[in-house]
Amino acid sequence: MPREQSLLRTQLLTWLLVPLALLLVIDACVSYWVALSFSQRAYDRSLVEIAREVSLHLKIVDGQLALDLPPAARQVLFSDPSDRIFYEISTIDGRVVMGDPITPPSRARTTAPHHEALYDGAADGAPVRIVELRVGLEAGSAQPPAVVRVAETEVKRNGLAREILLSVVAPQILLILIAGVVVWVGIVRGLSPLERLQRAIASRLDRDLSPLEVKEVPGEVRPLLQSINGLLARLDSLFTLQSRFIADAAHQLKTPMAGLRAQLELALREHDPARMRESMEKLHAGLERLSRLINQLLSLARNEPDAVQALVLMPVDLRALALDVATGWVPEALKRGIDLGLDAGDEAIVVRGDPVRLRELLDNLLDNAVRYSHEGGHVTVRLGTSPCPVVSISDDGPSIPVHERRRVFERFHRLLGNPQDGSGLGLAIAQEIARIHGAQIRLDDDTDGVGNTFSVSFPPASA
Repeated sequence: MPREQSLLRTQLLTWLLVPLALLLVIDACVSYWVALSFSQRAYDRSLVEIAREVSLHLKIVDGQLALDLPPAARQVLFSDPSDRIFYEISTIDGRVVMGDPITPPSRARTTAPHHEALYDGAADGAPVRIVELRVGLEAGSAQPPAVVRVAETEVKRNGLAREILLSVVAPQILLILIAGVVVWVGIVRGLSPLERLQRAIASRLDRDLSPLEVKEVPGEVRPLLQSINGLLARLDSLFTLQSRFIADAAHQLKTPMAGLRAQLELALREHDPARMRESMEKLHAGLERLSRLINQLLSLARNEPDAVQALVLMPVDLRALALDVATGWVPEALKRGIDLGLDAGDEAIVVRGDPVRLRELLDNLLDNAVRYSHEGGHVTVRLGTSPCPVVSISDDGPSIPVHERRRVFERFHRLLGNPQDGSGLGLAIAQEIARIHGAQIRLDDDTDGVGNTFSVSFPPASA
């Protein structure tokens, strides 16, 4: 059994059985108090009857109080197999006339005539229960004035209280023991789906990311199982994406590497300087394409969502950034005879973002526009603020069919029949950068009906 599961069982048992044990202790204390009160009342009544019987046999003999009670009657009244019974007869002023010395408490309650008072005290060094009865104080009473005290030790009282407590608590203890066994069995059976889930996970192979199936899963565990299956599905999707990316990257790198090797072998065999220079120029162009491909692969990996969790966004002037990026593309546009323009207004357009990645986004969109526009065409960068900050890049390249517009943002996707050299990663990188900035990138027809327009809409800087 795993240690964590053992701790869970221990905690569940503790949370269930400890309160039951505390309730048992509280119930035992209350039951003992109730039993002792019942025992006191039962034996107090008997003690009161003895005191009244003694008061009925008080007489005045030769001017002195006397107890006219036969020995047999005394034996019946004052003998008990379990307890000792004491009696004391005194005058109203407190002078003891006969009986045993009984010590009442310092604040014993004074009783009314013919009314008894019950309290605890001591007699012969033992704790006793005392009943006090005052008689003969009414006018015309046949009894002489006297105070009768009868005391009894508490052996029977405590014994009866213990018997009552035992009869009440013993079944409860047995019931709690049975409940503990039932709770233990219930916990073991209740945790068995977790054990099966643990065994199912432990027996999995490293690459087995199929959903977990555990039968008879409780409703409380089902959300956990669904979350685990959701995590496995996301991991499976991530690993599939990585495997496809590695395979595509290997394929994309394989072609230029083979071309470079062929050009290098050709250059090594050439003796004509002109043809050797031609091969070296092709080799240089191939190296540039390979370098660009590697940089794009690194950029794509750098802009994966998992790689930018700690990205810090700051206010960025989108107008100034677009002007700087567009200026950098002027030489390339002039080389191909493309009219590169900027329509950005005069006011700053502030968004929250990472300047380096936003520059990379605009670079990729401009590279795509300049690369695929025909010679002598137009590429225009426009910026707007309504209803949110947006930058759009229009070109005069071949119009992308509607059914292909979603796929152009996929990695390594290239339109069939396109003669331009490219890796199919530029738009994928732009989409990833837009996504980590909370922006939306879309592709529409150009406003003049020729070419395409890529637009990136940013959330307001205050968001």
